[in-house]
Amino acid sequence: MRMRPTLSWTPAAEHLLPATTDLEPVVGALGAGGVLVLSGAGISTESGIPDYRGEHGSLSRHTPMTYQDFTADAGARRRYWARSHLGWRTFGRARPNAGHRAVTAFGRHGLLSGVITQNVDGLHQAAGSEGVVELHGSLARVVCLSCGAFSPRRELARRLEEVNRGFEPVAAGINPDGDADLTDEQVVDFQVVPCAVCGGVLKPDVVFFGENVPPRRVEHCRELVRESAALLVLGSSLTVMSGLRFVRQAAQAGKPVIIVNRDPTRGDRHALARVALPLGPALTTVAGRLGIPLGDGTGADDH
Repeated sequence: MRMRPTLSWTPAAEHLLPATTDLEPVVGALGAGGVLVLSGAGISTESGIPDYRGEHGSLSRHTPMTYQDFTADAGARRRYWARSHLGWRTFGRARPNAGHRAVTAFGRHGLLSGVITQNVDGLHQAAGSEGVVELHGSLARVVCLSCGAFSPRRELARRLEEVNRGFEPVAAGINPDGDADLTDEQVVDFQVVPCAVCGGVLKPDVVFFGENVPPRRVEHCRELVRESAALLVLGSSLTVMSGLRFVRQAAQAGKPVIIVNRDPTRGDRHALARVALPLGPALTTVAGRLGIPLGDGTGADDH
């Protein structure tokens, strides 16, 4: 029997950390330097990209595509690419917010040892952060499951436009993975294109639910945790193990873990503090206390 991936969790009372609005733990950790940032969907909500599990999280109305369904079912791939093609038009226009710009500013002032993001939106890089580890990949790339060739998402978007002229359905919403909410009737005539190199099946270069993060990427992240002085989690519920394991690693090594997330997280029991404040304003305040100016918000590149 195929098991569905973990999408939610129910916190036990003994594992909850009382929330605070005191930003001093964040200021203190960043002031000391060597901080590794682990970001999740919550840092991008102020850019118009919804999160999965917050108050208005997409999981309340949307079940993400799993790797098993995508690879096994041509109909599932048609639904995914139709919805993702429409979502890309909106998703690709998102721009970095104050939270992304603050992370970039912290890095440029030498306070960070690295940035790991669970997001696939490229907004940290668009804000100017360098050396970002994309734990779950990037929607800006496409990979062929047969020959392994990579190609830009914008090229695939052009090809899909050519074979699906007039595809203009109205979506009920956009999800954190760039997937638009469409009905089966709205996608029934959508045409999928094959790999331009070998004719194989194309997949976004992202880690789907039910798919494993590449081992070398995981080990690279573990090394970043080992080299860091503290771990700062920004906008992640830490529900899935892909991010939670780094929190556990840091805590087991005696490194302080600080979480900025408005809702309880699965990593609260390992944290020194959980600050329950909106990320953009909170990180802007932290930057101000550290005397660090933020950028103008224009971004560093076109993601």
